[in-house]
Amino acid sequence: MNINFDLSRFKYDMERCVGCKGCVWVDHIYMPNVKFGIKCASSIYDPFDSYAYVGRGKIGLALLEGRVEYSDTLLDVIYRCNLCGACDVGCKRNLDLEPLSVLESMRAKCVADGKGPLPAHKQVSANIESSGNRFGAPAKDRLNWLSQGSATSGADMVYFPGCAASYIDNDIAGATVEILKLAGQSFSVLGDKDMCCGHPVAEVGLLDQAKKIAEANIESLKGIGAGTILTSCAECYKAWKVDYPRLLGKSTSDMPYKVLHLSELVDDLLEQGKLSFSKEVNMRVTWHDPCNLGRLSEPWTHWEGTRGKYGILDTPKEYRRGTNGIYQAPRNILNRIPGLEVVELPRMRENTLCCGAGGGVREAYKDYADFIGRERIEEARSVSVEAIVSGCPYCKENFNRAGKSPDRAMKAYDLSELILMGLK
Repeated sequence: MNINFDLSRFKYDMERCVGCKGCVWVDHIYMPNVKFGIKCASSIYDPFDSYAYVGRGKIGLALLEGRVEYSDTLLDVIYRCNLCGACDVGCKRNLDLEPLSVLESMRAKCVADGKGPLPAHKQVSANIESSGNRFGAPAKDRLNWLSQGSATSGADMVYFPGCAASYIDNDIAGATVEILKLAGQSFSVLGDKDMCCGHPVAEVGLLDQAKKIAEANIESLKGIGAGTILTSCAECYKAWKVDYPRLLGKSTSDMPYKVLHLSELVDDLLEQGKLSFSKEVNMRVTWHDPCNLGRLSEPWTHWEGTRGKYGILDTPKEYRRGTNGIYQAPRNILNRIPGLEVVELPRMRENTLCCGAGGGVREAYKDYADFIGRERIEEARSVSVEAIVSGCPYCKENFNRAGKSPDRAMKAYDLSELILMGLK
């Protein structure tokens, strides 16, 4: 078992939960109001404690100690969670425990014990194994969106579009490439080696498959001599930046490449004057912080130490508190677009509410994913905006699907689309 996902390593963390529910509520310093005061998505859907870390941690301890048996209900508790990291941020404001690692390790244990993941997740895994993408679409069609001559062989920066932009929402990939052209940025692609980032299997506990994908993608990048990966997908960004080093027992700083999200690159180009907006986009919008771009995207620092009596560490440990994710870059970009009015949501930055799609939930629990999507749309309606903008194709997809109901109508855009609107 990879030590980063070994449930026994987090026994201290499960035992020391005091039940304060800092994992559920937005900290009172930042709480906007009672209506939008909960940051744990699964607690909004089901307020029973089993569906929040305060309950899941106790269940994880019982699972580790053999005091609870596997059942459909237990698997439901473990997998009806977005792994959004809201609980982790809340807990680390006070106790420096590791709720997210506990939740991820519970899934790894389910798989190791032959009980997980869920059937819908196994189908995604099979799709990736057979076709190289989560949808099971033909591998040969992955780069059909890319026009001939757009990519430059030998460029140091590789655009990694991800499964969604490659097969479901070509507008994101197309907009990203157009932005790069307008900025004079050359890029290459992995060509016939382009495949899923592996995040969909890593998040459900299929660590062996995820590690195999990580090694293959890193080798493909090395094979073309490139040193920078550019993504327009928050899940791909987190996979390359956090999941890969974690699966390989390394730190982000040890990896032989640099990872950039489109928001980071464009913000830097705007600051340098290499890109500028010339067209007005008359719209009132809000920015939704994707979990995998914000609180889950902090660099990973490998640690092999132990916690002893009173929680004393035998070697220093760098905690990921969710506050140093990519928050400001997309806001800087949107605020530069002429005519665009940007309004903040009540739950934002590290206190953001998940869109509802992450953690394998979209595949296994569509009703739940739609429910949380509608909750977020209701929050956006409370600040009177016309659209939600995000930097993750799955956020956009979930909002557009949830927003189809007449009483929750709300347009969703990817950041790449808004950038292109302001450029052309």
